Amino acid sequence: MTSSRNVFLIGPMGAGKTTVGRRLAQMLGLDFIDSDAAIIERTGVDIATIFDIEGETGFRDRESRLLDELTARQGIVLATGGGSVLREANRSLLRTRGYVIYLTVPLELQLRRTRRDRKRPLLQTANPRARLEQLNRERDPLYRETAHWIVDTQRNDSQRLARDLADHIRELAD
Repeated sequence: MTSSRNVFLIGPMGAGKTTVGRRLAQMLGLDFIDSDAAIIERTGVDIATIFDIEGETGFRDRESRLLDELTARQGIVLATGGGSVLREANRSLLRTRGYVIYLTVPLELQLRRTRRDRKRPLLQTANPRARLEQLNRERDPLYRETAHWIVDTQRNDSQRLARDLADHIRELAD
C-alpha cells in the first residue's frame, strides 16, 4: 500500500472506528485522524456544545467542510463521525477519495460501548436503545452505499481486527 492511498472508516457510534483506526494507521504507516476530534480541536468545545449552539445542521456543516479538507489529504486513516454519511456530498467524497470500510456493530454491543458516554448528543435521550435502532435504520443503507468493504466488529478484539484490515488493504495494493 502506498502512502498516497487513504482509508476511511465509517459506521455507527460504538463500532470502534477510532480504536481500530488508530491501530490500523500504525500498522500501515499512515497518519490517523478522527474527524470528531478534529472538530473539537478546531472549535475548542465538545460536539454536544456545538449541537447546543448551532444545532445538528450547524455541526453537519462543519463536518462537511472538514471532510472535504481531510479527504483531500494523502496517506491517512480517517475515522469519521457516525452521521458523516448523511449528506450525499460527503458520501461521494469518501467513496472517490479513498477506500471506505464500514464497521458494523450489533445493537447490544453498541449499547454496551456507548452506555456511559455523556458526550454523544444524539444519545442524551430517555431511551438510548430506541434511538440507536432508529439511527441504524436510517444510516445503515447509507453506510452500505458508501462502503467498498463491510466488516463486522463484534469480535471485540481491536488489535486482531486492525491486523485483518491491514492485511486486506495490503492485498488490494498488490
